[in-house]
Amino acid sequence: MRYDALIIGAGPAGSSAARLLAQAGWRVALVEKAEFPRRKVCGEFISATTMPVLKDCGIAVPFIAAAGPLVTRVGVYAGKTMLAASREQAWGRALGREHLDVMLRDAAVAAGAELFAPVEVTAVRREAESIICTLDDGSSLDARTVIAACGSWNAKGMFAVPSKAASASDLFAFKAHFSGGALPAGLMPLLAFPGGYGGLVHTDAGRTSLSCCIRRDTLAAARASHGGKAAEAVLAHIMETTSGVQAALGDASLQGNFLSTGPIHPGIRPRFDNGIYFTGNIAGEAHPVIAEGISMAIQSSGLLARLLIAHRGETYAKEWKKHFAPRIRAASVFAHLAMRAPTRFASLAVIRAMPGLLGLGARLSGKAPISA
Repeated sequence: MRYDALIIGAGPAGSSAARLLAQAGWRVALVEKAEFPRRKVCGEFISATTMPVLKDCGIAVPFIAAAGPLVTRVGVYAGKTMLAASREQAWGRALGREHLDVMLRDAAVAAGAELFAPVEVTAVRREAESIICTLDDGSSLDARTVIAACGSWNAKGMFAVPSKAASASDLFAFKAHFSGGALPAGLMPLLAFPGGYGGLVHTDAGRTSLSCCIRRDTLAAARASHGGKAAEAVLAHIMETTSGVQAALGDASLQGNFLSTGPIHPGIRPRFDNGIYFTGNIAGEAHPVIAEGISMAIQSSGLLARLLIAHRGETYAKEWKKHFAPRIRAASVFAHLAMRAPTRFASLAVIRAMPGLLGLGARLSGKAPISA
């Protein structure tokens, strides 16, 4: 059978596209190399601006039911400083990837997408009006349109993001869940610490999620100072330098293991190449400092699906840039402000004087709250 669309990757980006295209009557093949459920190294926050796509995918109600409590305030933890916006607004919620991915994948299948898993696409070639995708089990699938939604952090083979020479400024990502923490209700603080940044948020099942990125040279120094495994040294470095994290997690218990990946390379990449559309963070990713990675992945797939259904796929690259490039540029600025001591301290001084900048920064990152 020839498919209207073959989507590579059943994460939030791929499954969102599959659901939206399938419910519009497209014949969709969804190819995923991993078995679900799975944990992933990423933040878990989903902004309120993503809810329209989740509604279109038919999972808004179960998402809210499964996710953590509503985030009503944004803030900053840096050094001994703990700042939080005074005004409560509805910014979004967090849900673990082991739950979100299954929810979206099952929604795509329920709409008629055919799931091929666990199996990997090893080659793509064009034949006349078709694109032939070869799978690692020796079979092949024929599609009119191919969408790569396989992510960038762990992409390999033909969809791997080109690697760069190792640098002291390379960023490595870490993530863990904690129980019994003392993070104030409704608060999602940005963590700005020497050589890195991160975030805390209440997620599902009463857990607190810590996600962070740290420079290669800072990681090496932390390991030399604190010993132990890389993740243990990172946590010790953050706790030692950031009073807010010490207060929030000092008496908390680690659930499971830390996850890690890297180096990561934020930036804008091709959104269409040689007949293949790219969506999610393989098309472009922001520094995780703005906690918009999953939201941007889902929103970009919503954009692509709408354009394909309307027979306007040729405008996708331009539309993607208009919607997401400003967030990626803003995130780059915020990341550099957070990691360097002079700019970090100067930024905190300005925020203390004008607390409303916390909300403005969140809006620049793509968040748009509603009154709580």
